[in-house]
Amino acid sequence: MPSDPLILAIDNGTQSIRALLFDTRGNLVAKGRQEIQPYFSEQPGWAEQEPEYFWKNLGKACEQLWQSTDVAPDRVVGVTVTTQRGTVINLDENGKPLRPAIIWLDQRHARVDGPVKGPWGWLFKLTRLENTINRFRENTQANWIAQNQPEIWDKTRHFVLLSGYLNYRLTGEFRDSTGSQVGYLPFDYKKHRWASKRDFKWQVMPVKRSMLPELVSPGSGLGNLTTEAAQHLGLPKGLPVIAAASDKACEILGSGGLTPDIGCMSYGTTATINATNKRYVEPVRLMPPYPSALPGHYSTEVMIYRGFWMVSWFKREFGLREQKIAEERGIEPEVLFDELVKAVPAGSMGLMLQPYWSPGVRQPGLKPKGPSSGLAMFTLARISTAPYWKAWLTRSVKAKKKSKSAAALKLPNSEWPAEAPRVTPPCN
Repeated sequence: MPSDPLILAIDNGTQSIRALLFDTRGNLVAKGRQEIQPYFSEQPGWAEQEPEYFWKNLGKACEQLWQSTDVAPDRVVGVTVTTQRGTVINLDENGKPLRPAIIWLDQRHARVDGPVKGPWGWLFKLTRLENTINRFRENTQANWIAQNQPEIWDKTRHFVLLSGYLNYRLTGEFRDSTGSQVGYLPFDYKKHRWASKRDFKWQVMPVKRSMLPELVSPGSGLGNLTTEAAQHLGLPKGLPVIAAASDKACEILGSGGLTPDIGCMSYGTTATINATNKRYVEPVRLMPPYPSALPGHYSTEVMIYRGFWMVSWFKREFGLREQKIAEERGIEPEVLFDELVKAVPAGSMGLMLQPYWSPGVRQPGLKPKGPSSGLAMFTLARISTAPYWKAWLTRSVKAKKKSKSAAALKLPNSEWPAEAPRVTPPCN
């Protein structure tokens, strides 16, 4: 082993893939980043991406990493992978994708065919949980595929999360981390293993135990780099691949949020607040805590569905000028957005952003509906025509992560510009 060993961490997020080199003290030594298209949508509400697209761009991120540093690849002694959560992939008996991956942002719903049968059905009816269980069945991607693409489901031999797919591409083994299991799968969130044979989840989805990968705890070995994978990453073959956890779980670990009294704020595509606990504590009734990157621990989480995604949307729709200036200066556009924020007072003169443009699961109760269409979209279009109003909106986008309420900015009609540009709605 080298005297100064390094770990290569692959982070496959929703909007980019990063290849990161860390030393044994946790210091970042070098990085490569490849932006990706989060998804394509062939139908309203769908969000899909080709599995091979993730694999190819993982290689590009590694290429950028090695181009950015003079560190020798033979200093790397291990590889680990963290990914976005809840993205599922169907593979055939040879490990080849049968269809595009269904991304966690997807909003299609499966059909619910009658109540759950047997004792579980009686229990759900007695405890008035039928609607909750039906929402689980509707959101389960495997149900939709089996109902609408039965020929695909019949050929499916492996049903894995994105983390499981990438670990398979790296090692040739169907193994994944317990810390990555977040999604509509027959997973026991309390015991961190696949659900027992008597669990109702096996009854309400077509997934079989043989389709699922072997699970190991974070920090355990998943296998070793194959020759093909080593060439793809620019590394020596045979290096160990170590189980990590989901992207959020790794963020919490990296920020030092290892006890219940420390809250970890995360501004990824979604915005979350998490705390780590040895006890199984549901943050919202019937919403389980997710597996922690710390083995045997739980991550209690409350989420706002749109987090940094809104900043990316704002940059794409309103930030062309800042992107051009940033490219000339060799800086990130967000640096210029921070300058805009400083140009207006706190509160953005009353303009606040409702972060429910594309709501997800109900946690709990009715799906929130705010001023994200109609007048609000008209307002956003109008604001974009005046540079100083762009500053108000910038502060509003950033400030929304601290508030779930929404308020409209009211200005006299005489103050609106005469024309407003077309704006792409921020939805899937």
